[in-house]
Amino acid sequence: MAIEVLFTGIAVSDFKAARAWYERFFGRPADVVAHEEEVMWQVTDRGWLYILRDLERAGKSIVAMAVSNIEEATSALGARQIPIGAIEREGDAGWKAVVNDPDGNSIAMFEVSAGG
Repeated sequence: MAIEVLFTGIAVSDFKAARAWYERFFGRPADVVAHEEEVMWQVTDRGWLYILRDLERAGKSIVAMAVSNIEEATSALGARQIPIGAIEREGDAGWKAVVNDPDGNSIAMFEVSAGG
């Protein structure tokens, strides 16, 4: 099986509020508006994150994103008024900080240590 592109979906309850929050999270508007209750951001060359209104699944998503510098990433989020947890050691692999969107969906930002 050859996977060419990854789409990660996050279910939200209040689409308008969630869209505004994710625009702050990414520091830009959505790259694609699929329809009035689904938008997408391209986060890597072949990786996308989308949000959609889905009351039944809202708040149950878990996403992890690797960043090259965890301190820069968390500082940038803080500057955009996105509260993020403390940077914590993640075993021998590196560092991690977690942010929750308004529905409680969990987004972990992590930096892999050299050799991790």
